[in-house]
Amino acid sequence: METGLAQLSAEDMAALRAEAPANKAWPFEEARKIVARYPDGFPEAGVLFETGYGPSGLPHIGTFGEVARTTMVRRAFELLCPGVPTRLIAFSDDMDGMRKVPPGLPQQEMLKAHLDQPLTAVPDPFGTHDSFGAHNNARLKAFLDRFGFDYEFLSSTSCYRSGRFDPTLLKVLAHYDEVMDVVLPTLGPERRATYAPFLPLCPRTGRVLQVPLVGRDVAAGTISYDDPETGERVTLPVTGGHAKLQWKVDWAMRWVALGVDYEMAGKDLIDSVTLSSRIARILGGRPPEGFTYELFLDEHGAKISKTKGNGLTIEEWLTYASPESLALYMYQQPRAAKKLHVGVIPRAVDDYFQFAAAWPKQSARERLGNPVFHVHHGPPPPLPPVSFGLLLNLVSVAGQANAHLIGEYLQRYAPSCDPVGDPRLAAMIEHALAFHRDHVAPTLRRRAPDPREAAALDELDSWLQAHPDEDAETIQNEIYEIGKRHGFEPLRAWFQALYEILLGATQGPRMGTFIALYGTTNARHLIGEALKEAA
Repeated sequence: METGLAQLSAEDMAALRAEAPANKAWPFEEARKIVARYPDGFPEAGVLFETGYGPSGLPHIGTFGEVARTTMVRRAFELLCPGVPTRLIAFSDDMDGMRKVPPGLPQQEMLKAHLDQPLTAVPDPFGTHDSFGAHNNARLKAFLDRFGFDYEFLSSTSCYRSGRFDPTLLKVLAHYDEVMDVVLPTLGPERRATYAPFLPLCPRTGRVLQVPLVGRDVAAGTISYDDPETGERVTLPVTGGHAKLQWKVDWAMRWVALGVDYEMAGKDLIDSVTLSSRIARILGGRPPEGFTYELFLDEHGAKISKTKGNGLTIEEWLTYASPESLALYMYQQPRAAKKLHVGVIPRAVDDYFQFAAAWPKQSARERLGNPVFHVHHGPPPPLPPVSFGLLLNLVSVAGQANAHLIGEYLQRYAPSCDPVGDPRLAAMIEHALAFHRDHVAPTLRRRAPDPREAAALDELDSWLQAHPDEDAETIQNEIYEIGKRHGFEPLRAWFQALYEILLGATQGPRMGTFIALYGTTNARHLIGEALKEAA
């Protein structure tokens, strides 16, 4: 999705850099938190951003949103602080025990036999990778690569087993009581009685155990527990992948061990962020900067739940619209609860269209506040000749529409466009055809005009017959004048009638542009059909 700043002139770049320190777009507000984090200068290694992923399931639209938004903050920071290295880690919690078998997977019985084992120790039910965790990690990386994100992948299993986390794990052991004092008050009585921040990996079964600890030796770096099945006392080092941490403690440990400077989280994790931040300070680290984003709602205003299946999948979005439109939707109002369902897609695409169309004439300050700058980290690519909404209306009235037919209409309207050779335009046509097929066609209900509407339509038909080659603006002006002559008050009632009578919809495009695109002959045919209904 990124076009990059290299396309801008030196003069434009200088103007953007001059405006960035005071720009009010939220990615710059977030980036300034990171600047303030290092008043005496940045470390030689630069600044580290992180996003986390639980590989017990597949990446989803929320995964896209978190990585896209974090990337927007990263790019804003890079504009504020040129030359300071930045990295984005996509971290997979793949050493977590598989507590339940995800429904819908093959080989359910085999998976049940491996419950509580680390995801990277569970065999891959699809048979394509060394483990179920590796399979889902590969899906995550393919998912991120598909959108061109710049990131470094890190596996929890690898970090634990390689010793990368060892020094910080020993700090957790040394500050065990302080960590417990933070966590225990947040637990219920039953959980509090058995809780321990360390989860041993059973040498006998390979399972991640949730057991109380009966001993710990800070000097030796070990913990002890009683095997819940055999009763045998087992002593293990906390290092080298022999144990892992409960996730809130694990999150804090990871921040400290990796030196994370920025990580955002959803509203449902507010308490977890607070708790993990306290633990990070106990370990001698500093919790990262970040902000809390709101969660998505379904079309009825209910919280989206993977269990309920009431959300919109990323594949559904990409069936009907571009990744850029989804990134724009993620950019807009991240702290507000927004509905995420198929009905928001056309508006998101046309919002993108409008913001991109405004870019060329904007000042540097306006450009930094334009969402397309943050979607592309630079100027937007060239736009198609029509909006998505207009294209949908064209598909609606074109009868047995297909990509070839829609392409012919577009080339007549904008001869320089290439509906076949321009991949963005070709994709937009396919998106419009798919959205119309699945979500528009079943709802279209054209109505007959009343006598006043019929008279106005008859006048419009006569004018189009006499002026078959006028441009969109001239047609629009004449439609406006016809509405006034026939006494439509307010005038938008006339345009509403055109949408309902000709398009079968309650809202629609700028009619002059639509008629110029569809052709006056075709438009007159639509009017004629409507007038027959009025007779």
